[in-house]
Amino acid sequence: MILSSRARNLLRDTAQSLHGAPHLAKRRNKVVDDIVAWCREHDIELGPRLTHDRLRFDRELLAQIGDTLTALGHPAIDTALGGLTSTEQARFGNREEKNIRESPREHRVLASMPTGEPRCGLASRTCDILDLDWRDIALSQFDVLVQIENLDSFYALDPSIPPLAERSRPLVLYRGDSFYGGAFPKVAEAWRSTGKAHLYLGDFDAKGVSLAISSRATHLLLPPFAALAQSAHVEHLPAKQQEYQSALRDLAVSLPVGHPLTNYLKVLLGDQRGLLQQWFGSELTRVPLG
Repeated sequence: MILSSRARNLLRDTAQSLHGAPHLAKRRNKVVDDIVAWCREHDIELGPRLTHDRLRFDRELLAQIGDTLTALGHPAIDTALGGLTSTEQARFGNREEKNIRESPREHRVLASMPTGEPRCGLASRTCDILDLDWRDIALSQFDVLVQIENLDSFYALDPSIPPLAERSRPLVLYRGDSFYGGAFPKVAEAWRSTGKAHLYLGDFDAKGVSLAISSRATHLLLPPFAALAQSAHVEHLPAKQQEYQSALRDLAVSLPVGHPLTNYLKVLLGDQRGLLQQWFGSELTRVPLG
């Protein structure tokens, strides 16, 4: 058996507590019993330290456990593996903690960038899709952040649409999902400090607008109101999205008279009609969220 992450944490906390005390007793529970079983498996004698309800730790016992871990090629007791990548964990021994390691996509985002130099053997396209560490993106070099909700629309995005073509350096990113990275919220938070526009291009339904708000977007990218009002359909606003509508109704009543978003929300909340992003067409306008 191997020491669980919880057992290692208990040993590490105990070692720190023993700096000011000769010994420390821990009540028997599953984690302590795992340590007891591990010690017995590796012939570490517990003797009178172990009773029916407690295990008494001292520096000698922790030293024996530490020496055994070293002999096994496992990280030392005081090594915290949580938040490290597998490569970083490897520096501390041959034990990999997948459940507490940093996800390989922890800081990754998908970006759509203008095509650079032609690549041998690949067809030329208007945009390159790049898997990037967001910390390598110089946000100051871009003039607008464009967040795309749907992956198929992200791949098919036409960079010549007016809201993008009028900006010289748009940063176009996929919102992310359980597979393609979880770093977008970090980008959005960092982008807020720039004071620049953050445009959200996604489904015009209760969930989509709610996602835009939670992402701190400053504007929605939507078809002009007349076009959206004509095309919106009840089938594009699923009944299961009712849970998002209460907050949107609160938003609607808080908007000042004449706010551009008001009429859009009337279609969504009053008529109960929405419009999926794939039905938007190429003519889009910026609608402020606040």
